[in-house]
Amino acid sequence: MLKNFLFVLKRFKTSSILNILGLTVAFAVFIIIMIQADYDASFDKSIKDSDKIYRVEFHHSATAKLAVVNRPLAELLFRSSPHIVAGTLYRGFWQEQFILVEHEGKTSGFKELLIPTDSAFTKVFQPEMLEGSERALDEPGKVLVPQSIASRFFGNNPAVGKTIGKEKNLTIGGVYRDFPDNSSIPNAIWYSLGDENKNSWDNWNYNVFLRLDNSGAAADISANLMSVLPKEIADEIAKSGQKIDIHMTPLTDLHFTNDVTYDTTPKSSRQKLAVLYAIAAAILLIAGINFINFSMALVPGRIRGINTQKILGASQAGIRRNMVAEAVLICLISFVLALFAVYLLSGVSSASGLIDADMNLLKHPSLIGVTAVIALVLGVLSGIYPAFYSTSFQPALVLKGSFGLTPQGRSLRNALIGVQFVTSLVLIIAASFMYLQNHYLFTMPLGYDRDAIIISNLSSNASSRRNVLVNELKILSSIEDVSFSESLIGSADQYMGWGRKYMDKQISFQCLPVSANFLSVMNIPVSEGRDFREDDKDTKYGKYIFNETARKQYEIQLNTNIDNAEIIGFIPDVHFTTFHTTVSPMAFYVWGTENWGNEPNFAYVKVKAGSNMFEAMNQVRKVFTGIDSEYPFDIWFYDDVLEAAYRKDQRTTSQITVFGAISIFISLIGVFGLILFETRFRRREIAIRKVHGSSVTEVVGLFGKAYFSIWALCFIVACPLAYFFVGKWLDGFAYKTPLHAWVFAAGGAIVLCIALATVSWQSYAAATQNPTRALSSDS
Repeated sequence: MLKNFLFVLKRFKTSSILNILGLTVAFAVFIIIMIQADYDASFDKSIKDSDKIYRVEFHHSATAKLAVVNRPLAELLFRSSPHIVAGTLYRGFWQEQFILVEHEGKTSGFKELLIPTDSAFTKVFQPEMLEGSERALDEPGKVLVPQSIASRFFGNNPAVGKTIGKEKNLTIGGVYRDFPDNSSIPNAIWYSLGDENKNSWDNWNYNVFLRLDNSGAAADISANLMSVLPKEIADEIAKSGQKIDIHMTPLTDLHFTNDVTYDTTPKSSRQKLAVLYAIAAAILLIAGINFINFSMALVPGRIRGINTQKILGASQAGIRRNMVAEAVLICLISFVLALFAVYLLSGVSSASGLIDADMNLLKHPSLIGVTAVIALVLGVLSGIYPAFYSTSFQPALVLKGSFGLTPQGRSLRNALIGVQFVTSLVLIIAASFMYLQNHYLFTMPLGYDRDAIIISNLSSNASSRRNVLVNELKILSSIEDVSFSESLIGSADQYMGWGRKYMDKQISFQCLPVSANFLSVMNIPVSEGRDFREDDKDTKYGKYIFNETARKQYEIQLNTNIDNAEIIGFIPDVHFTTFHTTVSPMAFYVWGTENWGNEPNFAYVKVKAGSNMFEAMNQVRKVFTGIDSEYPFDIWFYDDVLEAAYRKDQRTTSQITVFGAISIFISLIGVFGLILFETRFRRREIAIRKVHGSSVTEVVGLFGKAYFSIWALCFIVACPLAYFFVGKWLDGFAYKTPLHAWVFAAGGAIVLCIALATVSWQSYAAATQNPTRALSSDS
């Protein structure tokens, strides 16, 4: 069998190389896609008892579902049902904080997540403890840290008992094994909430999770909500005529839940997962089709050899087994080469950055095993059909050697090519619209300036010395002005939400606290009323400026008050969130002297027109470093902020584009092989046509016409499929690019041009060959 296999490889070099190349690429891409798909599909499933853990979401009839709950309500929920084994909460809005750590006489600074939670955190999520006690959060001043952070702080030395922090000293009470990357629970430094907002019904700041004794109890807990509410609150809700209910979302569904406000868990979509599975299956299907096509294309050339083996005594079953074994061997060789290719790609940053998951093959043994089985099955299935057909011909047909050109054989190959064309067309059109959508998001007017803005986060030291920072920046000739805000505008889907009473009715809006000159720095016009003034911050309750959506939705009037804070103006609607969400009611707010909120977290530095932005950034970085030399400031152009906000969408686009291009490449390998076959076994026909006066152009056109007909039918089938899938993907955006007809036409033209170029190249080579050589050939 091995001798025969090597003979076939040697005799049909081009076909064998194309076969192995196509299969290797297909298996490698399949493995990479499935690594990403498994990363998404298994999100949060590695957490112990994940199927019994639920997040609590509050739904008020006047608002969307909220991922945050106030602490008193959470405490009532924890006691509401005997099915609740444990309940925990942690602050839902957090960001990295700067922390100093002293180790071996050296002080180092780190930016890490510090999140307050309660002592039941370990009872709900049950992290694996490597050092210390899981009850550490019961003790004031003690924290839990993940192994990765403990290693960064102290290397391989024990961490328990060590003190970290600058302004408040925290003692490490326990070290837990990191939650996997595909987990909704962040690997943070967890510290005790203490009595924070314990009796405050107005602070909706906490993510609440429950671990149940069985997964079927969630519906009962939701139904019990009204029974645990204090009577005065229940009466107030009933009096208003509004409805509230509570939702229990399984932890394992959070990654795919996209209809909840203030949800900070990592997101994907089941549509994307379905697309990845579809592409993986399509690539294997195309590779299998190519394999069958190549095997069928070799049948006319192998018929005489097979017939000779029969004459010499070989059994038909034995010949078939050998041919199937050849196919299996080719698939297994390709599989091994694919593993080597993935190994090489895992070390290339641009390739490994294409997916969220780790491409290290040692972390995916099950996937390697599954792919090996698929390679084996694909080899068997791809080898059976050619083996049975090539050994079942009548002797006359064998001697004639023309099965490859029979109507049945030609129809089969054309159908298989059609599948390849449809797949390629759908992927090209989908990738094109994804690119257009990303371009649309980056070029759509935001309602404020972004081209001359440099952004920096603020340390507590820099925030407290804002006046010094502004003075030093304004000395620079390239800097026009500086402003501050608590949030980074345009970087998130939601911001801090406030519920307030206005004119005897409840209103809800997103609030962005800013410094007084923020609107002028960002060039946001005031459509009615006035802009903020510096003396607004000296008033007791501060000032509001609302957008037009809030004004219309709540009939807000100029110079009226919300909780004693005056509404001084209105602005046109600006896109203060990402384009995944529509413009909602919002307000810019300048804190007064009664500032119960936070200090600014970000600085907006406006560069003068005509200045060199890169030089300005270097100057800005020096000023910030001079203010706080220990803090690692993140300084970006504003476009970098937008790019980060849409990075997930860009990565999805890149995945579809790259995998689509690869599927097209594999398809073209098949088309190339089939044209090679057609031209080889129609050499005599071509020669006879030339002898009778046909030109090279006419011969090339003969081949091109056949493939054009296949392409035209495939284009008609592919367009509605692409329209459906692209429409589903665009549903995830509030603002979307139109479904231009020219994109469909351009995608079709790309596939047509590539196919015709391949056909023309091969048929031209056959048409320009000396006719006498073809007519004298035995094959």
